[in-house]
Amino acid sequence: MVGLVSRSGREMQRYNSNGGRQVVGCIPYKYKQNIDGSMSNELEVLLVTSQKTPTFMFPKGGWELDESLEEAACRESLEEAGVIGIVEHELGEWSFISKRYGIYYEGHMFPLLVKEQLDIWAEKNLRTRLWMNVVEARDACQHWWMKEALDILVHRLNLYQNNNDTYN
Repeated sequence: MVGLVSRSGREMQRYNSNGGRQVVGCIPYKYKQNIDGSMSNELEVLLVTSQKTPTFMFPKGGWELDESLEEAACRESLEEAGVIGIVEHELGEWSFISKRYGIYYEGHMFPLLVKEQLDIWAEKNLRTRLWMNVVEARDACQHWWMKEALDILVHRLNLYQNNNDTYN
């Protein structure tokens, strides 16, 4: 079974030139199924609670020295949310101030098209995961930079959908 233990410690952590952590996150997403089993156009995204508070965010964590950004995004989604999928093109990079240390961290966000949702995963007992529509997710997410990433994802998926409608 994969993903039953989370990585811990900071010895493999990457830091930016100012000493701030470099973190990577994903917006796990899927399209809601209709009653007949067909796929709808309604987008759902998966949020998880913080380990320390009941506030929601997208899965994210430290980018480590032995992995690519995409590998870190997959690992964090598996550890924190128990989902496996396809990491798509990066949504962007944000600079934000750490509440704890008051220094600028660097955050990278990716979309993750979910292919499998596990019943057991590393942080199942530490977090709650919840599928939400985009409006609910934007309201629930505690980080401004993750909300911006969600807006970019929605825009990108809408463009993709509109282009497919045009050519079909």
